[in-house]
Amino acid sequence: MLFMINYGHTIKPVNCKARDGFTLFEILIAMFIFAVVLSTIYASYTGTFRIVGVAESQSEIYHMARIALERIIEDLESVYISDNKSPNKTKEDSYNYLLFIGEDKDLEGRPADSLSFISTANIGLGGQGQSPGAEKILYYVEKDSEGDYLVLYRRGIPIFEKGLDFAGEKEGLVLCEKLVSVNFTYHKTKDEESEDWDSSLDDFKDKIPNRVSISLEFVNSANPEAPIKFFTSVLLPLGQG
Repeated sequence: MLFMINYGHTIKPVNCKARDGFTLFEILIAMFIFAVVLSTIYASYTGTFRIVGVAESQSEIYHMARIALERIIEDLESVYISDNKSPNKTKEDSYNYLLFIGEDKDLEGRPADSLSFISTANIGLGGQGQSPGAEKILYYVEKDSEGDYLVLYRRGIPIFEKGLDFAGEKEGLVLCEKLVSVNFTYHKTKDEESEDWDSSLDDFKDKIPNRVSISLEFVNSANPEAPIKFFTSVLLPLGQG
């Protein structure tokens, strides 16, 4: 398009070209900026959801650990062992000789201890109609269905029921899952401890520990190499006497 511009008495032609769109370089620059902004938003979005997921997972673990430890502590604080001095009492004679048995076990190299004893802290976990009273308690560990982690179970049988042997009984209640290790330590004195306890043996005859330490380690989804650890100790009133 040609325009004629009058500068005084001289007329000079001016050639003006109309722009129809953006150049390729401008389009590439715009696409680059858009990609940077989009990737920043996506990283922030996924990072937020990852943090929320980890927080929810750890919240669930803290809840399970609290419930499990409270249950174990309540049972241990009400522990009972018979003072029957009959010379014929045996490990199988559950009515006359009530034992405190802590076994140091492992599953594929991971601590998976078990513990059984009589407790008077029965809260009726067996169902409706079950009267509060003493029951034989067993805490034990098994692998989960996929074999990746450990599961802590609690089983209880009222001592007035026949057949206190746990063999063949129904499965226990799940206390917590996603465990890496379960460890019980038994303290005979302030400075003397043991990884197992059997009140039928001479070293622990008719006795229960002075104190029991409980250690639970859960899988840490944020850092599998650093499991989430919970630890507590329970003083047993009868063991202090």
